[in-house]
Amino acid sequence: MHGFIDEATDKEHLVITMGQIDRDEPLLARIHSECLTGDALFSLRCDCGAQLQAAMHKIALEKRGAIFYLRQEGRGIGLLNKIRAYQLQDKGADTVEANERLGFGADMRDYSILGPMFEYLGVDTVKLLTNNPKKVEALKAIGIHVQQRIPHETGRNPHNVEYLQTKKGKLGHLLEDDSPQ
Repeated sequence: MHGFIDEATDKEHLVITMGQIDRDEPLLARIHSECLTGDALFSLRCDCGAQLQAAMHKIALEKRGAIFYLRQEGRGIGLLNKIRAYQLQDKGADTVEANERLGFGADMRDYSILGPMFEYLGVDTVKLLTNNPKKVEALKAIGIHVQQRIPHETGRNPHNVEYLQTKKGKLGHLLEDDSPQ
């Protein structure tokens, strides 16, 4: 584990690595934004916990990779605002509408901390586990070459179908299957 402090926000972030990390070959990587409810409390409202577990599993199988764990709960709105957003979702708002009703953008995450994280690891080329094209663009903007975007769909269930449809329709996530797993 490698810890980083974003001096602009005072937030602490992690990179969890496995195996030899160097520039010789592309690194299997996952950029994962914190989701206490999904990652630690196993909420079925999202696919976050399942994505984190699947990324760890894929990296373990490859015996080499990194998970960039960014402290950006609720797409950057924080845990308490995320709980407020859940209340709005319970009344019919989708995840984007809920954030906007609370006065936030649909996605408030900032990926600038990734620059120093990648620099520290000495990595400049990745195979990225993601469904979010904004993460690919964020890496390109800081000079990281995304050799391959690896689809990372997992965790679909009857409780998060609408959430995933909103991610696909309003946030541009690249999702294929619309049926529960």
